[in-house]
Amino acid sequence: MKDTFNREINYLRVSVTDRCDLRCVYCMKENMNFLPKSEILSSEEINSICSTFIELGVKKIRITGGEPLIKKGMPNILEYLGKKLKKTNLEELTITTNGTQLYKFAELIKKNGVKRINVSLDSLDPTKYLKITRGGNLEQVLEGLNIAKKIGLKIKINTVALKNTNINEIDKLVEWCANKEFDITFIEVMPMDMENSMRLKQYYPLTKVKSFLEKRYTLINTNINTGGPSRYVKIKNSNIKIGFITPLSNNFCESCNRVRLTCTGKIYSCLGHDKFIDLKKALLKNKKELKNLILKSILLKPKSHEFEINKTNKNKNLERTMNVTGG
Repeated sequence: MKDTFNREINYLRVSVTDRCDLRCVYCMKENMNFLPKSEILSSEEINSICSTFIELGVKKIRITGGEPLIKKGMPNILEYLGKKLKKTNLEELTITTNGTQLYKFAELIKKNGVKRINVSLDSLDPTKYLKITRGGNLEQVLEGLNIAKKIGLKIKINTVALKNTNINEIDKLVEWCANKEFDITFIEVMPMDMENSMRLKQYYPLTKVKSFLEKRYTLINTNINTGGPSRYVKIKNSNIKIGFITPLSNNFCESCNRVRLTCTGKIYSCLGHDKFIDLKKALLKNKKELKNLILKSILLKPKSHEFEINKTNKNKNLERTMNVTGG
């Protein structure tokens, strides 16, 4: 599938639920009102949509949330897509998780063909982690990471850079990942579903993070492409990669190859735009209708997103949340 800017679209990110067992300060409100369960796609509906995307040329699927590992139908989804890895053109199945349930699910994940996972971790300080996640247990996450590593899952840590919160841990996080043989990607905050002033308080440009790391390490630029938005460097004399996802300070739109399926069945061809195509009703019709709507959604993909951190507070703020859209 190609969009109107001749970009090959072969990567689908799937939010399987809006529910999460954490309330991270950059993702959702503390007293979050989740969607009625009747509005959430079932595992069977998710499988049907994913299957159609695979038929249309998608080669990589990433399962996200919310927290995907708390969805009751998650084993069914993993088993179904795991079989697609063996029988179709699907080349990779990956998961992004907050890690709280990893100690339970690592074996199941590995069994169904997942080779690498992304785990969100913004602090190695238990008190700070508790504050950022509004209730998370760091030790539980670390236990899950150790189990996942032991059984052979490749792990990448995702860290959101938060001004006045975890910036002083950048060096510690990199050293810890190097010792664990985990890759790490730093991410700028996404201006979604909160007043722009809130995001402005949290925003810390990754140009500063990279500059800090360059003073501490010898960084080597790479051409590594994992199919996502990260730009990677390597530390000299180390095997770990450090990635930077910079939607605000240096966007990656020119090479964007992905679309997002929300947990309610909407396809967003761009994280930073409000236009979407609703696939849920098409599930009640036939596969031809579903395919036509998917192809239509690809043609809606804009040249670039509209994310902006604006000190005047005049820019448009996207009202949907990351947990519904997919992190």
